[in-house]
Amino acid sequence: MTEHAFHPALGDVELTRILAALADPGRLRAVRTLAESSGAACTELQVLAGLTVTKSTMSHHLRIMREAGLVHVTVCGARRVVTLRRDELDDAFPGLLDAILGWPGGVA
Repeated sequence: MTEHAFHPALGDVELTRILAALADPGRLRAVRTLAESSGAACTELQVLAGLTVTKSTMSHHLRIMREAGLVHVTVCGARRVVTLRRDELDDAFPGLLDAILGWPGGVA
């Protein structure tokens, strides 16, 4: 059975919340990684983005990104599949992701 975590409507999300979520270098790397893929399981995303964090820290990062409207998380049993809400973000904030993802600085 597939469950869905709470995902805010992007009309209810303030731009400052998105920018605050992306201010963390690890979350920015995760979003950049998702932008280049069709989605990933939580543990796969952690490896692909090069995040050396604990499981609880990764869960925290996912919650921040989900609540900011950046990602969609689908829960299937113990597995969480994460996808970037690219189309919705582009509609709500035209050019934002292109500007952020194309910016080379600030990622360690």
